[in-house]
Amino acid sequence: MKQEYRLISSTPKPFVKWAGGKRQLLPVIANHVPKFERYFEPFLGGGAVFFSLVSQERRVKWFVSDLNSDLVLSYVTIRDRVKELISALELHSAYYSKNASSYYYKIRESNPKGQIDKVSKLIFLNKTCFNGLYRVNSKGKFNVPLGKYVNPNIVNKENLLAVSEILQSKEISIKCQDFERALKNASSGDFVYLDPPYQPVSETANFTSYTGKDFGYEDQERLFAKFKALDKKGVKVLLSNSKSDEIIELFDEFSDGIIEINANRFINSVSRKELATLNF
Repeated sequence: MKQEYRLISSTPKPFVKWAGGKRQLLPVIANHVPKFERYFEPFLGGGAVFFSLVSQERRVKWFVSDLNSDLVLSYVTIRDRVKELISALELHSAYYSKNASSYYYKIRESNPKGQIDKVSKLIFLNKTCFNGLYRVNSKGKFNVPLGKYVNPNIVNKENLLAVSEILQSKEISIKCQDFERALKNASSGDFVYLDPPYQPVSETANFTSYTGKDFGYEDQERLFAKFKALDKKGVKVLLSNSKSDEIIELFDEFSDGIIEINANRFINSVSRKELATLNF
């Protein structure tokens, strides 16, 4: 019997857990969002800020992107083939409930070729792995162990439908690209939110591998150069990063616009301080 799905008009939320996600900081970020007609977010991740803003039905254009091709494929698949994806996730959920450990590692080691299988694997592993941590090794292989969950929400059908409904807007562009390319056409009056992999505050906190390639200090310097270039063009920019000595020194000339925020990060189970740099 063919299943029918009804689009549910509810507020979309991130469909994956993502290291450095901004859901807990949305109230703070919302207080510093300016008026804009075009929005750029080149480190999309789970998309908490994007979903929060686009849900307010702003009549603007949205340009969102990420360098993680698997993640971008997930957004595109939810937009275009959400019913098929839900069916695949329901199968994952059924098999997982029979033998969680065996099935998790079987899927983790699999190498699917089809679009639906690739995306359902990513979401399934994200919902069942340790702390929802997306991490790949130097070969681009996901290597996070199984998490300890009693009943993980592998198939959040209502949210997937809500996300799909939002993403179908012709005003939203989703691409896989580096941040410099993504921001090439940003101009005066636009709003850019930058949420890069954070500069580690210590050697033990060194986690920047979302794509198989680290986002190192040279990349932070590239990002700072782009920040300054956007500033000169009159672009409104909000950037989040860690409160590391390197970042504080790098953005010293913008120190008047830095806000310190406390955030709980469950990857290392500690509270840490983050910085938001405003340029309006």
